[in-house]
Amino acid sequence: MYKVLFILFSAAWMNLNAHNMPIRLPSIISDHAVFQQSATIKLWGWGPATLEISIVSSWAPADTVKALVAKDCTWKATIETPKAGGTHSIEFSCGTDKQIISDIIMGEVWLCSGQSNMEMPVSKIPDFNVVKHNVNNSIRLFQVEQSHDIYFHSDCKGKWMVCDSNTVKQFSAVAFFFGSYLHEKLQTPVGLIHSSWGATSIQPWMPRTAFANEEELIRESHFGTAWAPQETSILYNTMIHPLAPYKLAGVIWYQGESNALKTEEALNYGKLLKNMIQCWRAAFENDFPFYFVQIAPFDGYYPKDAAAYLREQQELTLSVPKTGMVTVGDLVDNVKDIHPLLKTGVGYRLANLALKEVYGFQDIMPYSPKFAGLKIDKNKARIAVSSIGKLSCKGDSINGFRIAGKDKFFYQAKAVLTEEGEIILQSDKVKKTVAVRYCFSNEEVPNLFDINGLPLLAFRTDNW
Repeated sequence: MYKVLFILFSAAWMNLNAHNMPIRLPSIISDHAVFQQSATIKLWGWGPATLEISIVSSWAPADTVKALVAKDCTWKATIETPKAGGTHSIEFSCGTDKQIISDIIMGEVWLCSGQSNMEMPVSKIPDFNVVKHNVNNSIRLFQVEQSHDIYFHSDCKGKWMVCDSNTVKQFSAVAFFFGSYLHEKLQTPVGLIHSSWGATSIQPWMPRTAFANEEELIRESHFGTAWAPQETSILYNTMIHPLAPYKLAGVIWYQGESNALKTEEALNYGKLLKNMIQCWRAAFENDFPFYFVQIAPFDGYYPKDAAAYLREQQELTLSVPKTGMVTVGDLVDNVKDIHPLLKTGVGYRLANLALKEVYGFQDIMPYSPKFAGLKIDKNKARIAVSSIGKLSCKGDSINGFRIAGKDKFFYQAKAVLTEEGEIILQSDKVKKTVAVRYCFSNEEVPNLFDINGLPLLAFRTDNW
């Protein structure tokens, strides 16, 4: 009898608490936020069960949006946002309980994620002295606090901040330069959400639904560096899932180095990245553009050619609609350092891709030249390329080319650019060329460029 009374009392107490729960919003919906302009966006949060929340925005004060709170105390609503600019506010009310978020602006919102080369802060790069005094109310930064868990989190720690000398200092350099260049060209506010963790592989950023079954999940699990969380989904659960379905213009991604620590992982990276992109789009209910950085040359602890295989896998991911890739093989100050400091150019190249494909800047040509064909002419190999204008060499000679015969041994080749734009390759050690590779290694830095200053993409013609 006492047990039954206790259960009934507990249920009544929980029900009373559910009805008395105050309105609460996720950290991403807060003061100083940037909302995607001219869009239908989703708002969500928590409140008193079964009651109704009224939502009134300053840009449409006559239009009250109603949201019914479910029995689990969650609610969702959609509202229409105005064109770029601000500032604005939104009031959430239920009875006498009110929550107001203020200093909201409308603009372009991008999620920026990955591992250490995305995480590297502005304070560590050579251009820091140029930007450290930059105060721009039209650029807002949201830093997701690092955490991990095997279970989904409904919220994350973080807050929107106006970009100034203090807030930008520890913010992602790639994300900042990407966003600042977008703002400069679009003359529109930009919101940057940064969620990354150094030394992590791709698997922690993937939901478990990205894998067909438990067997595949276990097979694809990564147990790499010990100083960062590596278990599958452990970062997605806490640093990506709580952000959905915040309306995004797109995502930029800089990751892959940790997956190049094992050759078999490098060779499978494309499948993992494709699955992650599809799952993120599903979670955010948004078929957003997804742009990523091909990992940089590094002469360190990778297995032989593992980074080259991973770069090749990254390029294959371009078969997924609305994806794009920038190469940064030339933006390396020291090939012995896995963290190149030249992040300004990385951000600008990503921004140019977005400006071309999302914002319609037709005069921008953000695509690197690439291999287009191979012809064998006796003991010479003729390489055709697809490029903007003719290629040119920075340096006394073209480096990075190797050719092989049927014995599958690669030898360094002498490379010459023709007037027609072809590249002629030859080596005294190869009588008849069967295969060609260009910068297909962990550490080689390209020195062939198009008229836009973009390097020729690394490639191979074999599948050995």
